[in-house]
Amino acid sequence: MTITRFAPSPTGYIHVGNLRTALMNYLIARKAGGTFILRIDDTDPVRSDEKYVDGIKQDLEWLGLQWDKVERQSERLDRYADAAEKLRSIDRFYEAFETPTELDLKRKKQLNMGKPPVYDRAALNLSTEERDALRTERGDGVWRFKLDQERINWKDGILGDISIDAASVSDPVLIRGDGQFLYTIASVVDDTDMGVTNVVRGSDHVTNTATQIQIMKALGMTPPEFAHHSLLTGPQGEALSKRLGTLALRDLREQGIQPMALLSLMARLGSSDPMELRSEMSELIEGFEVSSFGTAPTKFDVADLFPLTANVLQEKPLADVADQIADLGVPADLAEIFWTVTRDNITTLKDLAAWWTLFSEGADPVIDDEDAEFVAQAMAMLPQAPFDDTTWKTWTGAVKEATGRKGKGLFMPLRKALTGQSHGPDMSATMTLLQVVKARA
Repeated sequence: MTITRFAPSPTGYIHVGNLRTALMNYLIARKAGGTFILRIDDTDPVRSDEKYVDGIKQDLEWLGLQWDKVERQSERLDRYADAAEKLRSIDRFYEAFETPTELDLKRKKQLNMGKPPVYDRAALNLSTEERDALRTERGDGVWRFKLDQERINWKDGILGDISIDAASVSDPVLIRGDGQFLYTIASVVDDTDMGVTNVVRGSDHVTNTATQIQIMKALGMTPPEFAHHSLLTGPQGEALSKRLGTLALRDLREQGIQPMALLSLMARLGSSDPMELRSEMSELIEGFEVSSFGTAPTKFDVADLFPLTANVLQEKPLADVADQIADLGVPADLAEIFWTVTRDNITTLKDLAAWWTLFSEGADPVIDDEDAEFVAQAMAMLPQAPFDDTTWKTWTGAVKEATGRKGKGLFMPLRKALTGQSHGPDMSATMTLLQVVKARA
């Protein structure tokens, strides 16, 4: 059975980069009829916050990424302690006491000598007395996993054959001096305990994956299949950061982005398959192949989400947006025509408010000087509201007859006078909703 997981840390709100990982794991599980686990990485009691746990769940629910079960790493500390004890018993775990300053000096010295900045394993040479003295002086040290210095190989689902020399990697710290279990060991234990079969994550985890494979094998566990997707960049190839704008999912939701616009883009971004706007999650699941994704950094531009959102909205029936329309104060008997008139002329649902204001309160007219006399004459001929779907044709026909104007010279000045805009929905339909005409004044 296929089992995947998404393991966010509740130290902040999830963003588009996190979504890419979550979505790939979700689609793999659903396509195989398997299980998708939401695993909250809350081993850091200081930085973890319950409001972020709630926010993560809300964001996934908004997108329709429903998990099969929730796990919390803070409830599994005993399992991590058991694994740590086993590593000690087989002499693959050792305590180290270097300060951050000492480690930094070691790294700089190695770099100056043209060597990779790898931990030198000095702690392995400490005697029991020296360890006790350092512990008394500095407190508990960190615990490092002792790597077998050999090549670590696996076939990656995206990157292909990977081979990493463990001698070029520092022995990873698995437990901090304050006793906190770090992601590396927690993930190893969880993935194997929970039967995770496939792990998809960012390419910045490749080295981490190599060390985790060794830890799993040292504990007698079978590693899952790994795939590492490329990292997202900005539209110019720049690194994504919070400074580049609102890339948190909750911020995109607040901007009016539609879930299927975001999911359709992220399900294909960076793959060899063309982006296709989908209306149902089942279509994304059916067409997903993790092997189609490439290794090059993938450009993401939040601006691409807005035309996609507009396209999604054009296909929505009234039932999907009835509540939002009612909240604007649109009478129930006008809701259907209001949605029909506006849905092709909005980017997000937020734009509906401006249209209802225009219809219910009238628009500030735009009248060019050369059209002022013509518009005044035409407005004097406009019947009183309420209007219907014949008003525009009847009225403009009468104005044409009276003034001799025709074509764009007839229709454009009247559109601008009534709506304040030079483009928009069909005016016959617009007139049925227009309740106030400011241009009369």
